Amino acid sequence: MVCVTQQKNCDRLIKYGREFIGEETGELTILHVAHSDYKFLGHSKEGEALEYLYEKALEYGAGLTVVRSDDIIGTFVSHVRKNKVDYVIMGESRESAAHSNVIMQLESKLAGLANLIIVPA
Repeated sequence: MVCVTQQKNCDRLIKYGREFIGEETGELTILHVAHSDYKFLGHSKEGEALEYLYEKALEYGAGLTVVRSDDIIGTFVSHVRKNKVDYVIMGESRESAAHSNVIMQLESKLAGLANLIIVPA
């Protein structure tokens, strides 16, 4: 499972995920979780970003799931459990405060469930 934002540079993460699992060995899933306050279809640029994600999912033969949630970490973990995900791929965080760093929070919640792979920026 590749966790992405709407940024167009997420292509590198999706490409990494496809190369990591290979063409034959596993199913590639892309997950984008938007906070419920975030209006991701209200602006043309946001709509374009979602369309871009959809096109990349098609290009790499991946499934795309877009979810609204107030609990982003919990949604990631729930998706891992529900879909029996073995590997979670994310881009390196630029956040410096440990308490707000999504990767550190997710890593502790995924312990024993799935392997977390961080792709450097």
